[in-house]
Amino acid sequence: MRRSSRFASASAAKNIATHLRCRLREQQGSSSLEFITVGMVMLIPLVYLVLTMSVIQGGALAAEGAARQAARVFVQAETVAEAEDSAGQAIEFALNNYGIDASDSSVVIACTPDPANCLTRRGYVTVSVAVVVNLPLAPPVLTGNFPLQIPLDATVTQQVSQFRGSR
Repeated sequence: MRRSSRFASASAAKNIATHLRCRLREQQGSSSLEFITVGMVMLIPLVYLVLTMSVIQGGALAAEGAARQAARVFVQAETVAEAEDSAGQAIEFALNNYGIDASDSSVVIACTPDPANCLTRRGYVTVSVAVVVNLPLAPPVLTGNFPLQIPLDATVTQQVSQFRGSR
């Protein structure tokens, strides 16, 4: 009797395996549907993440480039009025290269050790540029407790040449 129960359980296992193989053969074509579904569920957030990171990186590079170029042209100018004009042009040019409107940025220029005379020999000029970038594909009508804009800023300090004015 024992032998027959072993054979019966082995036979049942073989029947189950055969039944599963038959069922798997019947499900043709569903793998492509599953691939598309899972691919979309994973691909859409990944694409949005890449878009968002590229917008943030572009804004950070724009702010840093604008601050760096503005500080460089500021310390090379002959007069403070010329320096401010050149710095403004450098900031506008750098931000426009990244598609950021210069009117949406804020710029602060500070001078040390003499704030009244920014072009003092061996003085330091610090330029801070702050910009705000919008999240991609975010409609402006959305409001809530989550930000749709990301503020970015950069600060650069340049030293005025010790030979300034000796020409």
